Amino acid sequence: MTVSTRGESNIGRNPRVGKPGPAERLLETASALFSEHGIRAVGIDRILAESGVARASLYSAYGSKDALVVAYLDRLDRRDRARWVDAVAGMQDPAAKILAFFDLALASAPSKGYRGCQYSNAATEFPDESFAPVVAHREWLRGTLVELLTAAGVAEPDAVALRIRLIYDGAFAGSKLERTDSPLRRGREMVAELIGG
Repeated sequence: MTVSTRGESNIGRNPRVGKPGPAERLLETASALFSEHGIRAVGIDRILAESGVARASLYSAYGSKDALVVAYLDRLDRRDRARWVDAVAGMQDPAAKILAFFDLALASAPSKGYRGCQYSNAATEFPDESFAPVVAHREWLRGTLVELLTAAGVAEPDAVALRIRLIYDGAFAGSKLERTDSPLRRGREMVAELIGG
C-alpha cells in the first residue's frame, strides 16, 4: 500500500455538491467508532446504520470490513503526518520539532478520552496481523526522528531515534492506563533531556 503525506483525499465525494458520498460516509463513521470503541467491538451493521449507507455500497467501495479497517488506519496515518507538518511549519530547531510529537499528543489526549495510540490499539486487537499503514507510520516516525537528530548533531541518531520512539510508545500506554497526560509530560521531559531540547 502506498501511503501519502498529503491531506485528506476526495474518495467518495460528490464533486458537484461537495457532500460526502457513501464511501466517505462509511470511512468517517468507521473512523469515529473504531477510535472510540475499538475495531473488533464495532460491527458492520452498526457502521451501516450510523452512516446511513447500504450494505451494497460497503462492498462496492471497500469489499470487506478488513479493507475498511486498512482505509481507516491509512487515513489516520495521513492525518497524523499532516498534523505534525502543520505543527512544525516555521520551526527551525530540530529538537523543537521532535518535542512537537509530544505536544500534539498532549493537546489531543484529553479530548480523545486518553485512549492511547490508535496504531498500538489496532496492533493489540489483531496481534497476528501486520497492517501496512501501521508499519508505514512507525517507519515514518523513526525516519523523521533520525533526520531531525542528524540535523541537531546528535551522535548515533539511529539508536537515539529508537529510544525516543520507545519513550513515545510508553508515554502513550501510560497515559491510557492512568487516564491522565502525566506520562506524556514525563516522556516529553525525558526526550528533552536526551536531546538537550
